[in-house]
Amino acid sequence: MMQEQKLDCAVIGGGPAGLSAAINLRQRGKTVRVLGAAPGLLAKAEQIDNYLGLPGLTGAAMLEAFAAHARSLGIEAEEGRVANLMPLGGRFLVNFGGDILDAGSLILACGVSKAPPVPGEAELLGRGVSYCATCDGMLYKGKKVAVLGEGEESEKDIAFLRDIGCDVSVFSGKGKIEILGDKKADTLVVNGETVKTDCIFILKETLSAESLVNGVESERGIIKADRSGKTNINGVFAAGDCTGAPYQLAKAVGE
Repeated sequence: MMQEQKLDCAVIGGGPAGLSAAINLRQRGKTVRVLGAAPGLLAKAEQIDNYLGLPGLTGAAMLEAFAAHARSLGIEAEEGRVANLMPLGGRFLVNFGGDILDAGSLILACGVSKAPPVPGEAELLGRGVSYCATCDGMLYKGKKVAVLGEGEESEKDIAFLRDIGCDVSVFSGKGKIEILGDKKADTLVVNGETVKTDCIFILKETLSAESLVNGVESERGIIKADRSGKTNINGVFAAGDCTGAPYQLAKAVGE
């Protein structure tokens, strides 16, 4: 891992809410990076007719218009996975693809997580359940680990775990899955098959906001934020679909 420059703000999510937030920050002279470029459900929209001034566009075309505006200000949503966000001394450390970024504030604009939690995941997070192989892998060097996840990013993490001598069992994360353990996760049950393991790495493309920020107040996956976007944690703000209904493009951009 390498230490990056200090930022005024890290925006988590490259959709309408995240890009709008970044544009407004940049116009106020702030340093900002947009982390996570997954297009979300908007990219699949066939036609959008309810966004003021831009009727009849496909979702993909609308996203490209937003991205082009951001690029004109030097902002590019960066592909990659945010593994965790940690407060430290009034600032925040962001693990982004194995690099550590230092930000004065955070804006959560990561939408609604499409991946449902695995039973036992939240209860045993940090106790044998991890979202980041490059962060926690060395703790399990030479031990037996299980990975839930697939895709290019997961392949890199799986290769890293094998390079440090871990005995890695890989599962797609689909089907009936449960994580078991008393004080620590030690068993993964996948479609009735029981696998004993020292750690379970859950490598999702997107994590729910409450999974990323320990202690942020939420209800059923929806972050609680006031009208100015403030959450219950000082310096952490939220915007867009992760703050709940109505799930409208104009609301996301406006927030």
